Amino acid sequence: MGRTSVGSPRHMIISTIVAFAAFGSFWGVWGASVPRVQRQADIGDGQLGLALLFVGAGALPAMLLVGRALDRWGLTVAGVVIAALGCAGVGMVLTAVSLERLCVGLVFVGATSGAADVAMNAVAGRAERIAGRPVITRAHGVFSSLVVLASLATGLASAASLPLAVPFAVVAFFSLLAGASLLKTLPAGATAQRHEPVPAADPAPSTGRGIGPFLLIGALGALGFASENAHQSWSAVFAHDELHSGAGLSAVAPAVFAGTVAITRFSVGGLKASHARTVLLAGAAAAAAGAVLIAAAPTLLVAGLGLAVAAAGTAVLFPTLLGIVSRNVDESRRGRATSVVTTVSYLGFLVGPVYVGIWADAVGLRGAMVAVAALAVALFALTPVLLPLSGFGGRGPRSHVNIDQAAHHTVGASENRLSLPPRSSKLPAAPVAARTEDRTA
Repeated sequence: MGRTSVGSPRHMIISTIVAFAAFGSFWGVWGASVPRVQRQADIGDGQLGLALLFVGAGALPAMLLVGRALDRWGLTVAGVVIAALGCAGVGMVLTAVSLERLCVGLVFVGATSGAADVAMNAVAGRAERIAGRPVITRAHGVFSSLVVLASLATGLASAASLPLAVPFAVVAFFSLLAGASLLKTLPAGATAQRHEPVPAADPAPSTGRGIGPFLLIGALGALGFASENAHQSWSAVFAHDELHSGAGLSAVAPAVFAGTVAITRFSVGGLKASHARTVLLAGAAAAAAGAVLIAAAPTLLVAGLGLAVAAAGTAVLFPTLLGIVSRNVDESRRGRATSVVTTVSYLGFLVGPVYVGIWADAVGLRGAMVAVAALAVALFALTPVLLPLSGFGGRGPRSHVNIDQAAHHTVGASENRLSLPPRSSKLPAAPVAARTEDRTA
């Protein structure tokens, strides 16, 4: 009776973790391969910057569209798009022999990456809700860990003079396995809301409010992502230009940031949903303090400490916000809800490095770090305002379905139903609201 069947919450969690690992592997390989891709395409720095914009150009519309696909055809869409990402990466690197071809390839990479980002977060949210245990934050920790590991492995492959396509081919194979695992774990019949009971959630925005509540949550996520990507993109430049560290030491800064993000997500991933608001406020405060410490750092060691503090703060922001929405959204709109939240948050990810560049031109890099701290301060101030205004108070569902109980009651049943008490007027109905999507990677 303790055995867990395919399609159970436990298998869903495992498949979700594998998908996030494949997603992180892809972006780790890509990040470490950019210089070789640039040389293969024979383009300058300015042209490379232009080409990279096409990642966002492909990702944003795909992130919005995949939410509706998830709600219409079920979470198995996630298996298709994560497999497609690996294939898109191989296709891009094999054809990127000019600026034009690189841009076309990056549009497909961006589209599949954005779709995979939303779909995986939707699956993670579903797994977290029906299992009654934290999934989203730890899944993001797996993503961050694999970014670091894949980057290092790709560096070794480059040093060994392996063809550029080899790491991408390995990731494509991994992505296909992850996609197949999701397709096996999430059969179409298991994703239909009418066949999957969920615990009663706290009151959430009604359909009459449309996507407004999810836009508010996404705005908080955008502030968090802007701060996160600002540090990730500019930490090496700050170490080199302001602290005069060598190229080797400067390159350590992004690794310190990514590594701290991963460790933090694993460490706090087990916190209960009732602590969500506290986690957001603590994360924003830490992000602000870390950025100020970096701005004032006289040495690389102090800057590294500030970077670690900032990383620990930003690490918890988006996963916590996504978890708040995921626990309280109606299952029939999970895809669209995840899509909206993720897309709006992703705008912050895109804008963060540009924001630093503008401030650096005006007041220098140290002043720009103070401006990054201001983003975290704004998040700290707006969280107690926007969460209640959105209708999501940051509380988790009042009850959870136990994994083993769910598995036991579903074995041999013609439909996946749990024996739950009939809905009463005293029990709030599960929210029916526009769903937000998730992203990237």
